[in-house]
This record gives sequence, structure tokens and C-alpha cells, in this order.
Amino acid sequence: MLDRLSNRLTDALRTVSGKSRITEKNIQDVVEEIKLALLEADVSLKVVRRFVSRTVREATGESVLRAVSPGQQFVKVVHDKLVEFLGDERQDLQLRGPDVVSVILLAGLQGSGKTTTAAKLALRLKKEGRRPLMVAADLVRPAAVDQLQQLGARLDIPVHAVEGSSDPREVVKSALARAKKEQFNLLIIDTAGRMQIDDALMEEIRAVSRLARPDERILVADAMTGQNAVEVARVFHENLDLTGVILSKFDSDTRGGAALSIKTVAGTPIKFIGVGENPEDLDPFYPERIASRILGMGDVVSLVEKAQETIDAADAERLQQKMRSATFTLEDYLEQFQRVRKMGSVQSLLEMIPGMKGNVDPDRIDLDQMKREEAIILSMTREERNNHRLIGASRRRRIASGSGSSVFEVNQLIKRFDKTRAMMKKVSKNKKYQSQMMTQMGQM
Repeated sequence: MLDRLSNRLTDALRTVSGKSRITEKNIQDVVEEIKLALLEADVSLKVVRRFVSRTVREATGESVLRAVSPGQQFVKVVHDKLVEFLGDERQDLQLRGPDVVSVILLAGLQGSGKTTTAAKLALRLKKEGRRPLMVAADLVRPAAVDQLQQLGARLDIPVHAVEGSSDPREVVKSALARAKKEQFNLLIIDTAGRMQIDDALMEEIRAVSRLARPDERILVADAMTGQNAVEVARVFHENLDLTGVILSKFDSDTRGGAALSIKTVAGTPIKFIGVGENPEDLDPFYPERIASRILGMGDVVSLVEKAQETIDAADAERLQQKMRSATFTLEDYLEQFQRVRKMGSVQSLLEMIPGMKGNVDPDRIDLDQMKREEAIILSMTREERNNHRLIGASRRRRIASGSGSSVFEVNQLIKRFDKTRAMMKKVSKNKKYQSQMMTQMGQM
């Protein structure tokens, strides 16, 4: 995520971040590197000029040059400017109360991911207590209605469609009536896109918007298209008065041009980002957290939130007790594998841990070994998972055969598990040891 920009900026800032004394010449040199990094990231030239001028103006003031740690103070200036250009603060959806129907209109070009994003957004708001109805108003793209219906069936979210209709206004009008009748309190309208912006597209969306009177008019834009996404946002904002943007494919965006330019150029905030292909892979956009990740500072808050989504307080307490008493089992071990997978890719998790980005190569983490270990554990009986001491020579041969591995690999897994359990017990009981581990992690 934004790897190219992140690597360039962290390399540039590393030259001054640890210095106890910096000069205006130091700052000018680093700012020039930052400027090149932003241009290479496909950030709008207008935004780059503003970013550079504001950073230089603030960084060459007495508060930085005469600070106790001027290098760190300069890094803070760059961080704060990134936050400012990304949008300052998190912008929530402005929806009505639960007893009134709220309407979200999704717009965008064909191929931007509108239909998939409609399903992701509906699932997210359903988990927050809303009763969503997705509206299949894309009557231009072949199979768009079928795609939304399939997603709805998969997520158990109703989809409203009108068989044989060629008028999206007819579909939206009947959806509004159905929402009131069946007590849905949220409509998410998937509108038609085009391969490029044209007058017919804009007139159709304006007509749908006038009819639906949406609370949120959101553009779905492909983050990987850089400045093109920014221009699309600007034109849609002029025609629809957008309330927000969702950047799809954000996890694949190595540059970051769209994220850094949209708020300044188009004048509309980014509200969510698509971070994967699964229905759950839609995250709120927090400018400060993204800025910290770009500069390699991590994002512990998001990491904790992802962990909380996969484990509740009671489970966490139960797990901690097992660690303390060394009763942590292979069944628990397997459960943690599955929970970590739900939290996202290894690379995205490493980016959230302070000091890890750029210091730990995700490619060196043996994911194949994790899969082999999971296969071995799944080949055990529940009794064996809950008491690995039962696993003698004959059982190990059976487990190896059932998992497509060798007896040696089964032996290695059990040895690693024993060491892991012993370490967990030590860490869970020793506060000083926990503190040392956190300190070492921060120094990496």
C-alpha cells in the first residue's frame, strides 16, 4: 500500500530524522527529495507545489531549527502536512436516524468497482445495525444486475431489481417504496458507469439523484489510476456535489497520487478505502493513520481494531489464562492462524507495526510453512490437538500421511509448538520481559 511513495519519503527523512542540528540547507535538500517522491507518486503538480511551500515555510521557522530535536521536529512537520493534504480528520457518513430511510448513491466510471463496493458498504453498515437494501440501477453494463444479486445472496443482503426495465429512475422509485413498506432504513444505489465521462452519463446520474435525494453522493474511484482518478472526482463533484469518495484497489496502489490529491483538487473527502477482494475489505479512511503508515510509523490503532474484529474480550481473557498456565493447545494454535488470516495480508499487518516497515521483508515470512503447519494440525484428531503428548510414533506417521507432509515436519511442528508455549508462559507472567520485547520492537 503506497509502497513506492513510502519508501522514497522514509529514505529522504532518514537523512535528517536523527540529527541534533539541521540547517535551512538540510531542509531544502530533503524537501527537494520529497518533491521528487511526490511527483513520481503521480501527485498533482498543484498539490506538490502547495505541499512543498507549506512544509518549507513551517520547517524553516525557529520552532524547528532551534528545537531540542530538530530532526524529529521536521519529520513531525512533514507528517502533519501529509495529514492535512489527505483530509485532516476522518469523515463519517452522514446518515439519518434508524427509523428513517437513508440513501447512498454510488457513482463512477465503468471498471472502478462500484458494484463490489456497494456490497462491501452494505455489509459494513449491516454490521453496524442498519437494514440495507441494495438497488440494482446499473442497467447499462451487461450482467451488472446479476452480479449485485449474487453478492447480495452471498452476504444475505436483499437486492431490489426490476425485471426488463431500462429506466434507472423506475428502479429507484420502486426501491424507495419497497424500503418504506418493508422497513429497510438504508438504500445503496448502484448506478451505471461508462468507459469515460460523457454528458449522457452525467444527465442520467443527475436525474437519479434528483429523484432519490441521497444523503450521501459517493464516487467510487480506482486508486491505481492516479491523477486520472482525481480528474474524475473533480468532474463528478461539479455535476453531483459529491459528499465523499471511496478509493477502490487501495491495497494495490504503490504510488498514492490519488489519495494525496483528491481532497485538495476535487474538494471532497475520502471516506473509505478498498483494501482487498473480500466483502469485509473496506476500511474507514483515517488521514492521520495513513500518513503514519506512509512515513513508516505504523498504525497500532488500526491493528488493534482489526484484532478486536476477530476476537472478543472473553476469548482474549481465556487465551491469556491458557498462556499463563501453559495449557495453550494445538487447537488454540490453529484458531490463531485462522484469526490472523482474517485480519489481512502479512504485508498490511507489518505496515501497522511501528518500525517494521522497511526492516522486515514480508517475502521472507514463510507463508507456505504456515499453510503446511495448518494442514498438519487439521490432520490430527480433536483429542490430539488438545493434548499433543498423545502423539506417538504411529500417530505421527498417520498425521504425516494425511497432511501430505513428512514425519520430520510433524516432529518439527510439535517441537516449535512446545517452545512457543513455553515462551508464551514466560511473557504472560513477566511484565519486565513484556516491556523489553516492546522496546526491542520499537528499536528495530
